[in-house]
Amino acid sequence: MTALHATLKSKRRFSLNWDYLNAIAGGVSAIDLGELALRNLHDARQFAREYGFDLEQPAAHAIIARAHQEALEFIVATFLAAGQERLIPPEVAAPADPLQLLVYASQRGQQADTLRMWSCAVLKVMHGIFYIDNNLKLRHFNTIREQVFASLDEVIRQDGGQYYLSDGEVCLPLLHYDRKRNKGRNSILLKLLQKAAYLAADIYDHLGVRLTFATRFECLLALRSLQRAHLLSVTNVDSQRTRNTLLDLDAAKQVFTKYRAALEHSEAYPAALLQQMDREMAALAQPQTRSDNPHSGEGFASIQVTVRKMIHLQGEAGAAHAPAELAYRGGEQGGAGQDYDIGFFFEYEIQLMDQASHERSLSGPASHDAYKRRQVDTARLRVFGRALLDWIAAHGGGAGAP
Repeated sequence: MTALHATLKSKRRFSLNWDYLNAIAGGVSAIDLGELALRNLHDARQFAREYGFDLEQPAAHAIIARAHQEALEFIVATFLAAGQERLIPPEVAAPADPLQLLVYASQRGQQADTLRMWSCAVLKVMHGIFYIDNNLKLRHFNTIREQVFASLDEVIRQDGGQYYLSDGEVCLPLLHYDRKRNKGRNSILLKLLQKAAYLAADIYDHLGVRLTFATRFECLLALRSLQRAHLLSVTNVDSQRTRNTLLDLDAAKQVFTKYRAALEHSEAYPAALLQQMDREMAALAQPQTRSDNPHSGEGFASIQVTVRKMIHLQGEAGAAHAPAELAYRGGEQGGAGQDYDIGFFFEYEIQLMDQASHERSLSGPASHDAYKRRQVDTARLRVFGRALLDWIAAHGGGAGAP
């Protein structure tokens, strides 16, 4: 066994990669890096091993190759204009070994810069694909969806073609009830690529509902009904992800105090009174601008609440993911003596809108299509980087997809 002794001698020139070390020590997102710091394929294989791929297993190579192909297809379809796919170097589009992209992404020099920029772009998208494929919550999505909507179905009722939100007493008529059952794979990938935290943060709108009422005041009453039914509480709402660009609660309180008695004594549903309350609230209200989403268009208004729900994996699925120390017996805790199924928290969204806000969301800057275009623009810039966008514009007659 060779004795160890302190030394700074190296077989290569002793140097530091300041940009890469700054990214590690300073918390720079991987998607904002312009290069890696690998020397050769041996380094690339070590990198892949620590990333999570055992290259001794044949399946690992197939998984990496599939992610590479999917990343290329996503880039061509989402970020490039027709014909610009020819700009992707063949060494990047069809490498003999996809791990070679890690080496290309680490090289600099006049001849190497093009390979480095394109390799970095493809690797960033592959990183997002690996995240999606290895997210345990997404693997159990059918169970999650069933349990989330089972809770919502207890308060959202249908009579003929009309939906109502009811806490068992108050019953509010809905103009629209929209369920988001799952974001498509490409939509999830796009969202990951444009988020500031890249993959460090979850996607919170895989599942959700949008409840549209005639007035803003009914949105406030809907919050009350959801709270009374315990779907919303201070313990299950993610306060950091609550967004209210719809209601000035101080103004709403003044108007409610004025008309409370009239509401209590209304025999029929007081639609006209609620419209009057909305007009008076609008005259008193201050603009509500708490929105951290840079892609939300001007004029988009809603109450958006992210709700944590404990999901239970029963039977074999739960047993497979239950750590031994968590799989306690009820009998040992003074219970009925049966095993308790494993659970984890999943976050979904409840969005409330009034009719006027909903109509504005169908066109113009507040529309979903405009929102998507802004997302694509942000993700394209972060994946390609300014230097590659300029290179594409110089060589391909445009900087991105139409």
